[in-house]
Amino acid sequence: MSKILITGGPGTGKTSLINWMQEHGYFCSKEIVREITKRKREDGHDQYFLSDPLNFSIELFDKRFEEYKKNYNSDYIFYDRGPLDVLAYLDFKNIKIPNDLNNKAKSINYDLSFILHPWQDIYINDDVRYETFSECEEIHKNLFNKYKEFNIKLISVPNCSVEKRFDFIKKYLN
Repeated sequence: MSKILITGGPGTGKTSLINWMQEHGYFCSKEIVREITKRKREDGHDQYFLSDPLNFSIELFDKRFEEYKKNYNSDYIFYDRGPLDVLAYLDFKNIKIPNDLNNKAKSINYDLSFILHPWQDIYINDDVRYETFSECEEIHKNLFNKYKEFNIKLISVPNCSVEKRFDFIKKYLN
């Protein structure tokens, strides 16, 4: 099984790409931020990351790490973001990363890792995505730096249609 990461800042088209890939028969993990955010809203936290960024990040990291460690009966597993994204967001917010997260992160590696770039033409805010476009650009830089820190090479995916993005990724699969 090949582990393939799709990462990028908020609003760069990751989930649209992952959804398209699933519709075409590829096995993909789902982004779980929205699941956590929805559950916490039911408990009275409007923006859990903003009100308690460290605990939110620890929970998110642990869930993504569990997903990363699972074995699937598939040639490829595509991840909509990974645990290292959490560390990049903590850097973005200037929050000290707990040592146990850094230690777990050292065991993470992917067969291929792709990053989608900020793209103002498709960027929109919604009830979970509160960042401005300029913050998206800063998060993008933090993602690049964090993956570099952990020696994971990111392949830049061009800003184009979902189909063309996947055609670009498919060239690396064989």
